[in-house]
Amino acid sequence: MLYGRTQEILYEINKLKEVKDDDEFRRKYKTLMKSNVFVDSPLAISATEVFRENTNLFEEQIQEEIMRGDNPLEFPGLKFTQTADESKALNEDDTPSIIISASGMCEVGRIKHHLKHNLWNPKSTILFVGYQAVGTLGHNIVNGAKTVKIFGEEIAVNARIEYIEGYSGHADQEGLMNFIYSFIHKPKHIFLVHGEAEAQNTLEEKIQQDAGIPVTIPEFGETYEIGAVEEQASAGKVEMTNKIERRITTTIRREVIDRLEKLKEELKDMDAYVRQDIDDDKLKDEDIFRINEKIKDLEKQIINVIEG
Repeated sequence: MLYGRTQEILYEINKLKEVKDDDEFRRKYKTLMKSNVFVDSPLAISATEVFRENTNLFEEQIQEEIMRGDNPLEFPGLKFTQTADESKALNEDDTPSIIISASGMCEVGRIKHHLKHNLWNPKSTILFVGYQAVGTLGHNIVNGAKTVKIFGEEIAVNARIEYIEGYSGHADQEGLMNFIYSFIHKPKHIFLVHGEAEAQNTLEEKIQQDAGIPVTIPEFGETYEIGAVEEQASAGKVEMTNKIERRITTTIRREVIDRLEKLKEELKDMDAYVRQDIDDDKLKDEDIFRINEKIKDLEKQIINVIEG
C-alpha cells in the first residue's frame, strides 16, 4: 500500500478507472471514470514527487504493478495544478472532474475557493476523508450546516456531503488499544495528551478497565514527577508536582506567528483571485461593488484586531 492520504486516494481512483469486466459498474459510473483528476494542493503535489522518486521503497505488489506499466501516480487524466491561476481555472470549467484539495479541515488554502464555487451546487459532491475538529469549517459542513461563511460570504450547502473515516491519519480506539497490547513489557502509566475531551475520557476508561493500566489526562500547565519514588514507579503511580496558570508561553507566541504566516498565504491566494475577477471584462458593476464592500469589511476586521 502507498502511505500518504492523497497517494492512497489516487491509487484507489486508478483502480476504479481500470475496471473492465463489470458492464453495470462502468455504465453507472461512466462519467466519473472518464473524469479528469486534479491534485490541487502544493504540499500534496510535492509529496507525490517524493513518492515518484522513491518507487523502490513501495511494497512488492505495487512495484510489480509499476513494472507492468500501471503506475498509480501516473494515469490518463491525472493533472497537477501548480499555480493559483491553474487552481482558479478549475472553478471556471463545467466539465465533470475530481478535485483533490487541502487543507483537510477546510480552514485555509485552495479548498476554500473550491467550496465557495461548489457547495451551493446540488450536482457537486464534497467528500471528506479525514477527521474534522470541532470549530472548523470542515466540521460544520460534515455535521449538517445549511449555510457556512467563506471569505465573509454566506454560502448555501446544497452539495452532496460524504465522509469516509477510513482515510483518517489518526488511529481509532481499537488501533490505540492494539498499540498498547503490542508492548512486551506493559506500560506502567499512560498519559493522554491529544484528542477531544469526550473521546479522551472514553479511552481512559477503556484502558483502565481492559488493560489495567493507570491513566492520567493532564491539564494545561501541570507538571508530573515520574519515577521519583521507586515504590510508586513500580505501581505505575505518578504525582503532580506543580501547576501553573495559563499564560503566554513561547509555544503560544510561536502559534501566533504561524497563524499570521498562514493568513499571509491566504491573503496572497485571495489577492490572485480578486485581481483576476477585476480584470474580467464580463464582470458586472454590481459584482465589482460587492467585491469592494467585502474588502472594506476585511480591512475593518484587521484594523479592529490591531487596535484591540
